[in-house]
Amino acid sequence: MKNIVLLLLTVLTAMATTAQQTPATDTAGNLQSVTVKAYEQNRQLKEVSGAINYIGKPQLERFNNTSLLPALNSTPGVHMEERSPGSFRLNIRGSTLRSPFGVRNIKIYWNGIPFTDPGGNTYLNQLSYYNLNSIEVIKGPAGSLYGAGTGGAVLLNSQPDTWTRGVDVGYIHGSYNLNNLNAQVRVGGDDNRNSFGFTHQTSDGYRDHTNMRRDVATWETSLKINDRQTLQASVLYGDLFYQTPGGLTKTEFQNNPRGTRPNADALKAAIYQQTFLAGLSHQYRISEQLDNQSVVYGAFSVIKNPTFRNYEKRTEPHFGGRTVFNWNQHWKGTHLKISAGAEAQKGFFNTKTFQNKAGNPDSVLTDDDINNWLYSVFAQASLRLPGNWSLDAGASFNQSSITITRLSVPSFVPVKRTYSNEWAPRVALSKKLIPELLVYASVAKGFSPPTTQEVLPSTSVISTGLNAERGVSYEAGIKSSWLQQRLYVEVNVFDYRLRNAIVQRRDASNADYFVNAGSTKQFGIESQAYYQLLPGRGGFVSAARLWVSHTWSQFEYNDFKQGSTDFSGKQLPSVAPHVVAAGLDITTRPGLYANLTWYYNDPIALNDANTEIASSYQLSGGRIGWRTRLAGGLAADFFAGADNLFDVRYSLGNDINAAAGRYYNAAAAANFYGGIILKYVK
Repeated sequence: MKNIVLLLLTVLTAMATTAQQTPATDTAGNLQSVTVKAYEQNRQLKEVSGAINYIGKPQLERFNNTSLLPALNSTPGVHMEERSPGSFRLNIRGSTLRSPFGVRNIKIYWNGIPFTDPGGNTYLNQLSYYNLNSIEVIKGPAGSLYGAGTGGAVLLNSQPDTWTRGVDVGYIHGSYNLNNLNAQVRVGGDDNRNSFGFTHQTSDGYRDHTNMRRDVATWETSLKINDRQTLQASVLYGDLFYQTPGGLTKTEFQNNPRGTRPNADALKAAIYQQTFLAGLSHQYRISEQLDNQSVVYGAFSVIKNPTFRNYEKRTEPHFGGRTVFNWNQHWKGTHLKISAGAEAQKGFFNTKTFQNKAGNPDSVLTDDDINNWLYSVFAQASLRLPGNWSLDAGASFNQSSITITRLSVPSFVPVKRTYSNEWAPRVALSKKLIPELLVYASVAKGFSPPTTQEVLPSTSVISTGLNAERGVSYEAGIKSSWLQQRLYVEVNVFDYRLRNAIVQRRDASNADYFVNAGSTKQFGIESQAYYQLLPGRGGFVSAARLWVSHTWSQFEYNDFKQGSTDFSGKQLPSVAPHVVAAGLDITTRPGLYANLTWYYNDPIALNDANTEIASSYQLSGGRIGWRTRLAGGLAADFFAGADNLFDVRYSLGNDINAAAGRYYNAAAAANFYGGIILKYVK
């Protein structure tokens, strides 16, 4: 494979020296001009009265093209963690309190398909970088349209802004034997589009026992039935393997950050994960005022997980659907849009635990059938009034249920728990004070039942007594453009009060379990600014953009007692008080470009008592490259880059409340990468 790539590089370099050069695409486009789908708005980001982070292709392409993590971490209020290659957690305003691993308490959709299963878990690591072209992160309770959840919602879109027939091929090689090969093929025309993709990624990882491999194959098609109807299908198969080295104590982290927890190799601790998902979406413009979008899907996941405590096997088939009707009416300078619909999911899970004998299942410990379902009914009205006023009001009703039957216990009586909530509303009001200054305020109520793996955690103790958490978020913000739209500034302030917050804890064997905290106080300010340094493109530098984001989080337990221990007033673990990201993006007319990034993270509390604190850290990195057109419809992007350029030792993805002080998962030291992307457009 490497010899083929080297030969290809040689040929293309020779071609590039004789090819006519054209100006590179401006990757520093105005963030404010993008159109977002969040809350069924389909409006420009600067006009939506809500805290939404938009990450487009230019932001994704600033980094190494292998992970979503650095792009997400460049936006305020969001923190993605990687405990080892392939093991991700996503934190939106403190949502990882409930996540020893994986993504919980956040509803995620891929091309409109519910990617979060009915048990409340999301296998985000099953997607590759190349399965996405844009990301919208809705921060705070989004239940008015997206069902139960207090952390937020994420809308993932794989379709490019402009669809063209062609072929994309890319290869990346980096430190710790990182290899990433991607191929995308697009065929068809305007009425019948087909896209086929395949990504293969491997890495040895920075730490011992952190090998990973991910293969993802996709097929996406769009068929225009007539002028009113379009049928789309998205099919994904992912096969993921990664080793889990386990958390380190502070002494181990300081002395040998590349080490593992004892017996990680002997027990062959790892994750084997396979997922198949197929979704069918139908868009129907019923009339000039009314349209509908409906999606049905089916998915099946198989997970094998030899751990330090046991060997777990999970099979998780599930299916579901979502439908949304939108009605639009204009009269006398007023626009009313009403969105209403429903979403439902059903799962038939089975979880078996065995004794772990050198990485193989031994005698059965537990065998559980898990039947879960959920549904949500929602409606929202958006009213645009004269005088640049806007009012959005929506609400949903959500219900979910879980039934567990322990097959390994004779005559076991199934245990059932149903979670239902009162209406979960959201109201937002905005006003344009001047054409380029929007002021908004909102209040939203959230509701989040425990996930399947919180009701049945790694202790294997059935915890149907765990209650759903509820919270109310008050928020206000501004979105503004200045200097002939060269400067965009966005600031939002929120005060979020959560009751019955679900908090992760660990027992003496380091198995996770969950309890309800009394209440939390979560106050924060999130801000970001983008500035186009150059007003024109007449010189050597065609575009230059400076950007910065800042997150200030004052998150505390308001009332939380465990036995005789009172954690009230303590800082919520896993959340840094201050996080800053900044960068400079430069593009030149010959196609040379540079993306420089700096990141700062405050100290983080590692346990509820705040007796252990992870140190602050600063990271620097960058990517340089050359985008050029070659012969015919062929274009190339040659690039190289570095992450953690100054070799900072830090932990990314701490194990909160870990037993025996095993909090730390060391992140990679200074590492480098290089690659090539070839694009052929027919």
